[in-house]
Amino acid sequence: MTAGALLAAGALTLTGCNGDANADDGKGGDEGPEQTRITISAKDGSTGASINSTGVKVNSGRLTDVTMIQVADGAKVPGKISSDGATWKPAEQLERGTKYRISARAKGTDGRAAAANAIFTTVSDANSFIGSYAPDGGTTVGVGMPVSFTFDKAITEKVDVQKHIKVTSSSGQKIVGHWFGAQRLDFRPEQYWKSGSKVTMRIDLDGVKGANGLYGVQDKTVTFTIGRSQVSTVDVKTQTMTVVRDGQVLRKVPISSGSAQNPTYNGQMVISEKFEQTRMDGNSVGFGGEYDIPDVPHAMRLSTSGTFIHGNYWYNQANPPFGREGTSHGCVGLRDARGGGGDTEGKWFFDHSLIGDVVKVQGSPDKTIAPDNGLNGWNMSWSEWVAGSATD
Repeated sequence: MTAGALLAAGALTLTGCNGDANADDGKGGDEGPEQTRITISAKDGSTGASINSTGVKVNSGRLTDVTMIQVADGAKVPGKISSDGATWKPAEQLERGTKYRISARAKGTDGRAAAANAIFTTVSDANSFIGSYAPDGGTTVGVGMPVSFTFDKAITEKVDVQKHIKVTSSSGQKIVGHWFGAQRLDFRPEQYWKSGSKVTMRIDLDGVKGANGLYGVQDKTVTFTIGRSQVSTVDVKTQTMTVVRDGQVLRKVPISSGSAQNPTYNGQMVISEKFEQTRMDGNSVGFGGEYDIPDVPHAMRLSTSGTFIHGNYWYNQANPPFGREGTSHGCVGLRDARGGGGDTEGKWFFDHSLIGDVVKVQGSPDKTIAPDNGLNGWNMSWSEWVAGSATD
């Protein structure tokens, strides 16, 4: 069944006491007022109705009452008739795989009543896909933040899916999508975003085929803001980090990178999460029981595999390695205090960083981080990035 058939509108018309609304009374002559027809967008008996566009409309006259309930428990779905009485929409997105009943009544311009009813089921979880995305609407992020979608199911119709996600910027920068496998699609410009620009994601996936028997359900527009430009360069050879904001050096910070046995990745890494305090357990990233620290302060994620830039209070404070040598398991450590208080480099950098800021590591004996290990697609050339697009 095609998506169009799944979401086809069913027009149901009933008149108060006169039977078939299309019947001719046999008198002939001039036509009277337009016959009132109520249309429920989800066809009666359908099993793949949209969770976004289901609603009611009337061609003439006014809707007087619309009731929508979940069949399973009778819970009423809130909604509102438009001011002109022509349409009704649910107040919130419907649930997937749920059976609903709509009962609608209207009064025509001739005073005659009309009614329509439909029972239908929305598209199921098994037959639909959703993309979780970052960043969220209304946020302010750093210049390195890509738009990243992770789909809950494998996508085979990549061209159609990518065409229905449009990312634009007030800066006018060209933005291209890149697929990492079958479930992740990131968007970015050739260079970092322009400071102060507004980025808009138009997600128009409702009813779009993602794979055989699999359709999208999302329909929304999301806008976020690019903040000031901050790029911090970690030099492993000198064990220092230079923080540059809007082209000016803001501060130079002593750090401790990964040890010779566990070096830090090279490359451009984007801060994807921030935690005032978090637990770091070596078991979760393949280091066995080498460490388990329950209260790591001021931690900011740089990779999916467990690379962070974070505060460190547990080094020998009488002879700390910051600025002298790398001693971590691959993270970038900054001097900090237990509990995160005090005037420390760890707290300062946390307070002065945004999700989407870039941390560049250079001079490490390790390889460059993989572009899909975190939000780190900047480690691909532009030609490589464009080659991974389904549409460009």
